[in-house]
Amino acid sequence: MSRIAVLITDMFEDVEYTEPAEAFRETGHDLVHVGLSAGGETVHGKADQTPVTIDRSVSDVSPDDFDALFIPGGYSPDKLRAHEAPVEFVRRFVESAKPVLSICHAPPQLMITAQVLRGRKIAGWKSVAQDIRNAGAEYVDREVVVDGNIVSSRQPDDIPAFIRASLAKLEEASGQEARAAAAGQR
Repeated sequence: MSRIAVLITDMFEDVEYTEPAEAFRETGHDLVHVGLSAGGETVHGKADQTPVTIDRSVSDVSPDDFDALFIPGGYSPDKLRAHEAPVEFVRRFVESAKPVLSICHAPPQLMITAQVLRGRKIAGWKSVAQDIRNAGAEYVDREVVVDGNIVSSRQPDDIPAFIRASLAKLEEASGQEARAAAAGQR
């Protein structure tokens, strides 16, 4: 299954991490928590203080190391976008055409800063709808939006639809990779 980078720091929206992460693990995907500092640090969610141990520093990884990127919402994306390494990681991931799964504040904040939204359709938290438009993207007020390799959702209520669309995108990407590998062996 897929090896998913989870880009996260303190003040993430607990449920926007815990529910998708559980669904990804239950379907056999491997999660690698990527943060601002080296592995071993523990970051916490903003409401329930969910602890997450960072496995790798964003400065020490590449999109080539992973099959997909998951970015939970909350204040974490805003904190991450103040640093060059996570912004560059997101930019390169979106450009790689690998799945980017993001919810709430994640699509607009990190992807706007990475300048990768122009011409895209994106869902996100309603307070950043104008920011999405200013970045040259179309804000879509739906529970889940899939545009190319990006899956985005607005809020915690959208998590079931987000999980379904994310798992479908991961399955689609795995199928494409398997077909490409098989074609290379002929």
